[in-house]
Amino acid sequence: MGQSRELKALELDALREVANIGAGHAATALSQLTRRRVMINVPEIRLGPFQDIPGLVDAGEVTVAVVMKVFGDLTGRVLLAFGRGTVMRLVDCFMGLEPGRTQTLAEMEQSAIKEAGNILGGAYLNALSEFLGMILLPSVPALTLDLASAVTAPGEFDVPDGNRLVFCIENLFQVNASQGNLRGQFLFLPDEPAVQAILQAIRVG
Repeated sequence: MGQSRELKALELDALREVANIGAGHAATALSQLTRRRVMINVPEIRLGPFQDIPGLVDAGEVTVAVVMKVFGDLTGRVLLAFGRGTVMRLVDCFMGLEPGRTQTLAEMEQSAIKEAGNILGGAYLNALSEFLGMILLPSVPALTLDLASAVTAPGEFDVPDGNRLVFCIENLFQVNASQGNLRGQFLFLPDEPAVQAILQAIRVG
């Protein structure tokens, strides 16, 4: 990326604060959904060109991804990626099942994952929307299951330029102690005008 895309420590701190606010919103919403205490921290936020996505996620891992388009004042794509094992444990939590019960992703299980993705994606977009003072609206979520390298292929995002900036937030969250830490990644691929608006807001804020 060029110098215009190199962020200083204070600018990255601003993004981390937005991510932390989004994580807080997501934890509250998931707690209401599962009727259990949900704890989420944001250990890392990374930025890079789209062509480096295989380095941001485990390209060889079977991944369940919730994909949404972003409309409003800014546009782009959102992808929430979870390893298959994590998804099975998430479904157990959301559906009130004993750990290890979910083995397949039938229609009901897929609906639960879409709802979780919608909550997580919406929480982060709302936090970014508040920070920017702009309207960001997610589309109805779609679900895909494949290797991460296929899920994040350029064709899935209609990206002609591999240098397009990607925001990646890695989440660690816990629904109950028996499940351990669950890991997921939030990827936001803003269209070029949105990239400039976000970077400008970070540097002015």
